[in-house]
Amino acid sequence: MITASILALFAIAAPLPAPVGAPSVSVEDWGTFEGKTAHLWTLVNDKGMKMKVTDYGTIITELWVPDSRGSMVDVVLGRPTLQDYVDRTQYFGCTAGRCANRIAKGTFSIDGKEYKVSCNNGANSLHGGARGFDKRMWTGKAEVKNGEPTITFTYVSPDGEEGFPGTCEARVTYTLTALNELAVEMQAVSDKPTCVNLAHHSYWNLAGQGQGSILDHELMLAADDYTPVDASLITTGEIKSVLGTPLDFRQPKPIGRDIGQLPATKDDPGGYDHNFVVRGEPGRMRNAAAVRCRRTGIAMIVQSDQPGIQFYSGNFLDGIPGKAGTTYDKHGGLCLETQAFPDSINKQGKEGWPSVILRPGGFYTHSMRHAFKTMPVEALEAK
Repeated sequence: MITASILALFAIAAPLPAPVGAPSVSVEDWGTFEGKTAHLWTLVNDKGMKMKVTDYGTIITELWVPDSRGSMVDVVLGRPTLQDYVDRTQYFGCTAGRCANRIAKGTFSIDGKEYKVSCNNGANSLHGGARGFDKRMWTGKAEVKNGEPTITFTYVSPDGEEGFPGTCEARVTYTLTALNELAVEMQAVSDKPTCVNLAHHSYWNLAGQGQGSILDHELMLAADDYTPVDASLITTGEIKSVLGTPLDFRQPKPIGRDIGQLPATKDDPGGYDHNFVVRGEPGRMRNAAAVRCRRTGIAMIVQSDQPGIQFYSGNFLDGIPGKAGTTYDKHGGLCLETQAFPDSINKQGKEGWPSVILRPGGFYTHSMRHAFKTMPVEALEAK
Protein backbone atom coordinates (compact mmCIF):
# COMPACT_ATOMS: atom_id res chain seq x y z
CA MET A 1 0.00 0.00 0.00
CA ILE A 2 1.04 3.60 -0.54
CA THR A 3 2.34 5.12 2.67
CA ALA A 4 0.52 7.96 4.39
CA SER A 5 3.60 10.16 4.13
CA ILE A 6 3.50 10.27 0.33
CA LEU A 7 -0.24 10.86 0.32
CA ALA A 8 0.15 13.67 2.84
CA LEU A 9 2.96 15.35 0.92
CA PHE A 10 0.88 15.40 -2.26
CA ALA A 11 -2.42 16.10 -0.47
CA ILE A 12 -4.17 13.41 -2.50
CA ALA A 13 -7.58 12.82 -1.01
CA ALA A 14 -10.13 12.49 -3.81
CA PRO A 15 -11.92 9.11 -3.76
CA LEU A 16 -11.67 6.61 -6.59
CA PRO A 17 -14.38 6.88 -9.24
CA ALA A 18 -17.40 4.65 -8.75
CA PRO A 19 -17.67 1.57 -10.99
CA VAL A 20 -18.99 2.52 -14.43
CA GLY A 21 -19.22 -0.88 -16.14
CA ALA A 22 -17.92 -4.40 -16.40
CA PRO A 23 -14.19 -4.84 -17.07
CA SER A 24 -13.43 -5.92 -20.62
CA VAL A 25 -10.76 -6.91 -23.14
CA SER A 26 -10.89 -6.77 -26.94
CA VAL A 27 -8.36 -7.14 -29.76
CA GLU A 28 -7.94 -6.00 -33.36
CA ASP A 29 -5.35 -6.47 -36.09
CA TRP A 30 -2.86 -3.58 -36.21
CA GLY A 31 -0.68 -4.01 -39.28
CA THR A 32 2.16 -6.40 -40.01
CA PHE A 33 5.79 -6.66 -39.00
CA GLU A 34 8.22 -9.02 -40.73
CA GLY A 35 5.30 -10.93 -42.21
CA LYS A 36 3.54 -11.36 -38.86
CA THR A 37 0.22 -9.79 -37.93
CA ALA A 38 0.51 -7.34 -35.05
CA HIS A 39 -2.39 -6.88 -32.68
CA LEU A 40 -3.74 -4.05 -30.57
CA TRP A 41 -5.61 -4.96 -27.38
CA THR A 42 -7.93 -2.65 -25.47
CA LEU A 43 -8.32 -3.29 -21.73
CA VAL A 44 -10.87 -1.42 -19.60
CA ASN A 45 -11.35 -1.76 -15.84
CA ASP A 46 -14.61 -1.24 -13.96
CA LYS A 47 -13.74 2.44 -13.26
CA GLY A 48 -13.32 3.24 -16.96
CA MET A 49 -9.50 3.31 -16.90
CA LYS A 50 -8.45 2.19 -20.40
CA MET A 51 -5.22 0.88 -21.90
CA LYS A 52 -4.26 0.01 -25.45
CA VAL A 53 -1.23 -2.24 -25.94
CA THR A 54 0.40 -4.08 -28.83
CA ASP A 55 2.42 -7.28 -29.13
CA TYR A 56 5.15 -5.35 -30.95
CA GLY A 57 7.56 -4.61 -28.10
CA THR A 58 4.70 -4.96 -25.53
CA ILE A 59 4.17 -1.23 -26.17
CA ILE A 60 1.46 0.57 -24.22
CA THR A 61 0.14 2.95 -26.87
CA GLU A 62 -2.56 4.64 -24.76
CA LEU A 63 -3.43 4.83 -21.06
CA TRP A 64 -6.52 6.83 -20.07
CA VAL A 65 -7.03 7.80 -16.42
CA PRO A 66 -9.49 10.22 -14.76
CA ASP A 67 -8.47 13.75 -13.85
CA SER A 68 -9.80 15.78 -10.91
CA ARG A 69 -12.90 16.83 -12.85
CA GLY A 70 -13.76 13.33 -14.00
CA SER A 71 -12.50 13.70 -17.59
CA MET A 72 -10.37 10.92 -19.02
CA VAL A 73 -6.80 11.84 -19.99
CA ASP A 74 -4.30 9.83 -22.07
CA VAL A 75 -1.11 10.14 -19.99
CA VAL A 76 1.43 8.25 -22.15
CA LEU A 77 3.31 9.43 -25.22
CA GLY A 78 3.18 7.32 -28.37
CA ARG A 79 3.07 7.09 -32.16
CA PRO A 80 -0.04 6.95 -34.37
CA THR A 81 0.57 3.61 -36.15
CA LEU A 82 2.59 0.41 -35.90
CA GLN A 83 4.84 1.57 -38.74
CA ASP A 84 5.57 4.79 -36.86
CA TYR A 85 6.83 2.72 -33.90
CA VAL A 86 8.94 0.60 -36.24
CA ASP A 87 10.42 3.70 -37.88
CA ARG A 88 11.21 5.45 -34.58
CA THR A 89 10.03 4.13 -31.25
CA GLN A 90 12.03 6.37 -28.89
CA TYR A 91 11.27 3.40 -26.56
CA PHE A 92 7.75 4.75 -26.01
CA GLY A 93 5.79 2.42 -23.71
CA CYS A 94 7.88 -0.69 -24.34
CA THR A 95 9.72 -3.40 -22.45
CA ALA A 96 13.43 -2.57 -22.60
CA GLY A 97 15.69 -5.63 -22.56
CA ARG A 98 17.40 -8.07 -22.55
CA CYS A 99 19.42 -5.57 -20.55
CA ALA A 100 17.82 -2.16 -20.03
CA ASN A 101 19.90 1.01 -19.84
CA ARG A 102 23.56 1.17 -20.84
CA ILE A 103 26.38 -1.37 -21.00
CA ALA A 104 29.78 0.31 -21.31
CA LYS A 105 31.39 -0.36 -24.68
CA GLY A 106 28.93 -3.22 -25.18
CA THR A 107 31.21 -5.65 -23.38
CA PHE A 108 31.01 -7.68 -20.18
CA SER A 109 32.33 -10.90 -18.68
CA ILE A 110 30.56 -13.75 -16.92
CA ASP A 111 32.63 -16.48 -15.25
CA GLY A 112 35.73 -15.23 -17.02
CA LYS A 113 34.22 -15.33 -20.52
CA GLU A 114 33.90 -12.03 -22.36
CA TYR A 115 30.85 -11.15 -24.43
CA LYS A 116 30.33 -8.40 -26.98
CA VAL A 117 26.81 -7.12 -27.58
CA SER A 118 25.61 -4.70 -30.22
CA CYS A 119 26.33 -1.02 -29.62
CA ASN A 120 23.59 1.41 -30.57
CA ASN A 121 24.38 4.41 -28.36
CA GLY A 122 27.73 5.65 -29.57
CA ALA A 123 30.35 3.29 -28.18
CA ASN A 124 27.85 1.77 -25.74
CA SER A 125 24.90 -0.61 -25.80
CA LEU A 126 21.49 0.79 -24.82
CA HIS A 127 18.29 -1.09 -23.90
CA GLY A 128 19.37 -4.42 -25.36
CA GLY A 129 21.18 -3.24 -28.46
CA ALA A 130 20.14 -2.42 -32.01
CA ARG A 131 17.11 -4.73 -31.85
CA GLY A 132 16.26 -5.26 -28.22
CA PHE A 133 13.02 -6.63 -26.79
CA ASP A 134 11.23 -3.39 -27.75
CA LYS A 135 11.67 -4.23 -31.47
CA ARG A 136 10.46 -7.84 -31.35
CA MET A 137 7.08 -9.49 -31.82
CA TRP A 138 5.79 -11.03 -28.60
CA THR A 139 2.87 -13.42 -28.13
CA GLY A 140 -0.04 -11.93 -26.18
CA LYS A 141 -3.00 -13.40 -24.33
CA ALA A 142 -5.60 -11.23 -22.60
CA GLU A 143 -8.43 -12.06 -20.20
CA VAL A 144 -10.48 -10.69 -17.35
CA LYS A 145 -9.16 -12.38 -14.22
CA ASN A 146 -10.62 -11.86 -10.75
CA GLY A 147 -12.57 -8.90 -12.08
CA GLU A 148 -9.49 -7.17 -13.56
CA PRO A 149 -8.42 -7.00 -17.23
CA THR A 150 -4.94 -8.42 -17.75
CA ILE A 151 -2.65 -9.34 -20.62
CA THR A 152 0.48 -11.50 -20.64
CA PHE A 153 3.17 -11.35 -23.32
CA THR A 154 5.88 -13.94 -23.87
CA TYR A 155 9.03 -13.84 -25.97
CA VAL A 156 11.88 -16.32 -26.46
CA SER A 157 15.17 -14.57 -27.18
CA PRO A 158 17.55 -17.05 -28.83
CA ASP A 159 21.11 -17.70 -27.74
CA GLY A 160 23.35 -15.02 -29.25
CA GLU A 161 20.62 -12.51 -30.05
CA GLU A 162 22.29 -9.07 -30.07
CA GLY A 163 25.34 -10.90 -28.66
CA PHE A 164 23.77 -12.00 -25.35
CA PRO A 165 24.47 -15.56 -24.26
CA GLY A 166 21.74 -18.11 -23.58
CA THR A 167 18.18 -18.66 -24.72
CA CYS A 168 16.15 -16.31 -22.55
CA GLU A 169 12.40 -16.77 -22.09
CA ALA A 170 10.73 -13.55 -20.95
CA ARG A 171 7.21 -12.83 -19.72
CA VAL A 172 5.53 -9.45 -19.13
CA THR A 173 2.06 -9.03 -17.62
CA TYR A 174 0.05 -5.79 -17.51
CA THR A 175 -3.04 -5.54 -15.29
CA LEU A 176 -5.48 -2.68 -14.77
CA THR A 177 -6.51 -3.17 -11.16
CA ALA A 178 -9.79 -2.21 -9.49
CA LEU A 179 -7.79 0.48 -7.62
CA ASN A 180 -6.89 2.30 -10.86
CA GLU A 181 -3.36 0.92 -10.92
CA LEU A 182 -1.26 -0.26 -13.82
CA ALA A 183 0.52 -3.32 -12.42
CA VAL A 184 3.55 -4.63 -14.34
CA GLU A 185 5.08 -8.05 -13.66
CA MET A 186 8.22 -9.24 -15.47
CA GLN A 187 9.90 -12.64 -15.33
CA ALA A 188 12.71 -14.37 -17.20
CA VAL A 189 14.66 -17.66 -17.24
CA SER A 190 17.75 -18.64 -19.22
CA ASP A 191 19.54 -21.86 -20.16
CA LYS A 192 22.99 -20.23 -19.86
CA PRO A 193 24.44 -17.57 -17.55
CA THR A 194 23.38 -14.24 -19.06
CA CYS A 195 22.65 -10.61 -18.27
CA VAL A 196 19.01 -9.65 -17.61
CA ASN A 197 17.63 -6.29 -16.49
CA LEU A 198 14.13 -5.56 -17.81
CA ALA A 199 12.45 -2.17 -17.52
CA HIS A 200 9.12 -0.64 -18.46
CA HIS A 201 9.68 2.51 -20.52
CA SER A 202 6.50 4.59 -20.77
CA TYR A 203 6.89 8.33 -21.21
CA TRP A 204 4.44 10.07 -18.88
CA ASN A 205 2.75 13.44 -19.15
CA LEU A 206 0.03 13.78 -16.54
CA ALA A 207 -1.33 16.87 -18.27
CA GLY A 208 -2.04 14.58 -21.22
CA GLN A 209 0.10 13.41 -24.12
CA GLY A 210 1.05 16.30 -26.36
CA GLN A 211 0.10 18.89 -23.74
CA GLY A 212 3.47 20.57 -23.46
CA SER A 213 6.33 20.34 -20.99
CA ILE A 214 6.51 18.23 -17.83
CA LEU A 215 8.82 20.76 -16.15
CA ASP A 216 5.91 22.00 -14.01
CA HIS A 217 5.15 18.47 -12.74
CA GLU A 218 6.08 17.98 -9.09
CA LEU A 219 8.27 14.95 -8.45
CA MET A 220 9.35 13.11 -5.33
CA LEU A 221 11.87 10.25 -5.34
CA ALA A 222 12.34 7.91 -2.39
CA ALA A 223 16.10 8.07 -2.82
CA ASP A 224 18.91 9.51 -0.72
CA ASP A 225 21.63 8.48 -3.19
CA TYR A 226 22.29 8.22 -6.90
CA THR A 227 24.85 6.61 -9.21
CA PRO A 228 27.00 9.28 -10.95
CA VAL A 229 27.78 8.95 -14.66
CA ASP A 230 30.58 10.03 -16.97
CA ALA A 231 30.26 12.13 -20.12
CA SER A 232 28.85 9.16 -22.08
CA LEU A 233 26.22 8.49 -19.36
CA ILE A 234 27.99 5.36 -18.10
CA THR A 235 27.90 4.88 -14.34
CA THR A 236 31.26 5.42 -12.66
CA GLY A 237 30.73 2.77 -9.97
CA GLU A 238 30.24 5.37 -7.23
CA ILE A 239 27.17 5.82 -5.07
CA LYS A 240 26.75 9.41 -3.87
CA SER A 241 24.31 11.43 -1.80
CA VAL A 242 21.77 13.67 -3.54
CA LEU A 243 22.23 16.22 -0.75
CA GLY A 244 23.17 19.63 -2.11
CA THR A 245 22.65 18.60 -5.74
CA PRO A 246 19.87 19.26 -8.27
CA LEU A 247 19.11 15.54 -7.93
CA ASP A 248 17.55 15.99 -4.49
CA PHE A 249 13.89 15.06 -4.90
CA ARG A 250 13.39 13.77 -1.37
CA GLN A 251 10.65 16.38 -0.99
CA PRO A 252 8.29 17.19 -3.87
CA LYS A 253 9.53 19.95 -6.18
CA PRO A 254 8.83 21.05 -9.76
CA ILE A 255 11.04 19.18 -12.19
CA GLY A 256 12.06 22.46 -13.80
CA ARG A 257 13.22 24.13 -10.58
CA ASP A 258 16.84 22.95 -10.70
CA ILE A 259 17.11 21.48 -14.20
CA GLY A 260 19.16 24.48 -15.34
CA GLN A 261 22.00 23.15 -13.19
CA LEU A 262 22.26 20.24 -15.66
CA PRO A 263 23.04 22.19 -18.85
CA ALA A 264 23.54 20.88 -22.36
CA THR A 265 26.96 19.84 -23.60
CA LYS A 266 28.27 18.97 -27.06
CA ASP A 267 26.87 15.44 -26.87
CA ASP A 268 24.09 15.79 -24.27
CA PRO A 269 21.00 18.04 -24.49
CA GLY A 270 21.04 18.47 -20.70
CA GLY A 271 18.46 17.59 -18.08
CA TYR A 272 17.82 14.58 -15.88
CA ASP A 273 18.89 11.10 -17.00
CA HIS A 274 20.05 9.55 -13.73
CA ASN A 275 19.62 6.35 -11.76
CA PHE A 276 18.56 6.79 -8.14
CA VAL A 277 19.07 4.28 -5.32
CA VAL A 278 15.61 3.49 -3.97
CA ARG A 279 15.36 3.38 -0.18
CA GLY A 280 14.62 0.06 1.44
CA GLU A 281 15.38 -3.55 0.72
CA PRO A 282 15.55 -4.68 -2.93
CA GLY A 283 13.20 -7.56 -3.58
CA ARG A 284 10.44 -5.98 -1.48
CA MET A 285 7.71 -3.75 -2.88
CA ARG A 286 8.17 -0.20 -1.64
CA ASN A 287 7.65 3.39 -2.72
CA ALA A 288 10.00 4.60 -5.43
CA ALA A 289 8.49 7.81 -6.84
CA ALA A 290 5.47 10.08 -6.92
CA VAL A 291 4.68 12.72 -9.54
CA ARG A 292 1.79 15.16 -9.80
CA CYS A 293 0.43 17.59 -12.36
CA ARG A 294 -1.49 20.55 -10.96
CA ARG A 295 -3.07 21.27 -14.35
CA THR A 296 -5.15 18.08 -14.22
CA GLY A 297 -4.77 17.13 -10.57
CA ILE A 298 -3.53 13.69 -11.61
CA ALA A 299 -0.86 12.06 -9.45
CA MET A 300 1.00 8.82 -10.07
CA ILE A 301 2.72 6.85 -7.33
CA VAL A 302 5.28 4.25 -8.42
CA GLN A 303 6.12 1.22 -6.31
CA SER A 304 8.72 -1.40 -7.18
CA ASP A 305 10.87 -4.22 -5.83
CA GLN A 306 13.95 -3.07 -7.78
CA PRO A 307 17.08 -1.41 -6.32
CA GLY A 308 17.02 1.60 -8.63
CA ILE A 309 14.84 3.97 -10.63
CA GLN A 310 15.97 5.93 -13.68
CA PHE A 311 14.45 9.39 -13.91
CA TYR A 312 14.64 10.77 -17.44
CA SER A 313 13.18 14.17 -18.32
CA GLY A 314 12.66 13.60 -22.05
CA ASN A 315 15.81 15.45 -23.03
CA PHE A 316 16.16 13.89 -26.49
CA LEU A 317 12.59 14.54 -27.64
CA ASP A 318 13.02 16.82 -30.62
CA GLY A 319 9.70 17.45 -32.32
CA ILE A 320 8.67 13.81 -32.78
CA PRO A 321 5.15 13.51 -34.29
CA GLY A 322 2.87 11.95 -31.68
CA LYS A 323 -0.71 10.76 -31.47
CA ALA A 324 -3.75 12.75 -32.58
CA GLY A 325 -1.64 15.29 -34.48
CA THR A 326 0.47 16.26 -31.47
CA THR A 327 4.23 16.88 -31.39
CA TYR A 328 6.66 15.95 -28.63
CA ASP A 329 9.34 18.54 -27.96
CA LYS A 330 12.14 18.45 -25.40
CA HIS A 331 10.76 17.66 -21.91
CA GLY A 332 7.39 16.66 -23.40
CA GLY A 333 7.36 13.53 -21.24
CA LEU A 334 9.22 11.87 -18.39
CA CYS A 335 10.27 8.30 -17.67
CA LEU A 336 10.47 6.56 -14.29
CA GLU A 337 12.14 3.23 -15.04
CA THR A 338 12.52 0.88 -12.08
CA GLN A 339 15.55 -1.32 -12.66
CA ALA A 340 18.88 -2.65 -11.49
CA PHE A 341 21.59 0.00 -11.69
CA PRO A 342 22.90 0.82 -15.20
CA ASP A 343 26.00 -1.12 -16.26
CA SER A 344 25.74 -3.31 -13.15
CA ILE A 345 27.10 -6.18 -15.23
CA ASN A 346 30.48 -4.37 -15.25
CA LYS A 347 30.35 -3.47 -11.54
CA GLN A 348 30.13 -7.02 -10.22
CA GLY A 349 31.41 -7.24 -6.66
CA LYS A 350 31.25 -3.50 -5.98
CA GLU A 351 29.67 -2.70 -2.63
CA GLY A 352 26.04 -1.71 -2.95
CA TRP A 353 25.70 -2.82 -6.59
CA PRO A 354 23.13 -5.46 -7.57
CA SER A 355 23.80 -8.54 -9.66
CA VAL A 356 22.13 -8.76 -13.06
CA ILE A 357 23.44 -12.25 -13.87
CA LEU A 358 20.68 -14.79 -14.47
CA ARG A 359 21.82 -18.41 -14.28
CA PRO A 360 20.15 -21.65 -15.35
CA GLY A 361 17.69 -22.68 -12.66
CA GLY A 362 17.38 -19.06 -11.50
CA PHE A 363 14.32 -16.87 -11.95
CA TYR A 364 14.38 -13.16 -12.72
CA THR A 365 11.42 -11.19 -11.35
CA HIS A 366 10.51 -7.50 -11.42
CA SER A 367 7.29 -6.03 -10.05
CA MET A 368 6.05 -2.45 -10.28
CA ARG A 369 2.78 -0.60 -9.78
CA HIS A 370 1.63 2.78 -11.03
CA ALA A 371 -1.23 4.00 -8.84
CA PHE A 372 -3.27 6.92 -10.17
CA LYS A 373 -4.87 9.36 -7.74
CA THR A 374 -6.32 12.85 -8.00
CA MET A 375 -6.34 16.03 -5.94
CA PRO A 376 -9.78 17.19 -4.80
CA VAL A 377 -11.32 19.53 -7.37
CA GLU A 378 -11.50 22.29 -4.75
CA ALA A 379 -7.73 22.11 -4.18
CA LEU A 380 -7.06 22.12 -7.91
CA GLU A 381 -9.20 25.19 -8.55
CA ALA A 382 -7.58 27.07 -5.68
CA LYS A 383 -4.15 26.90 -7.34
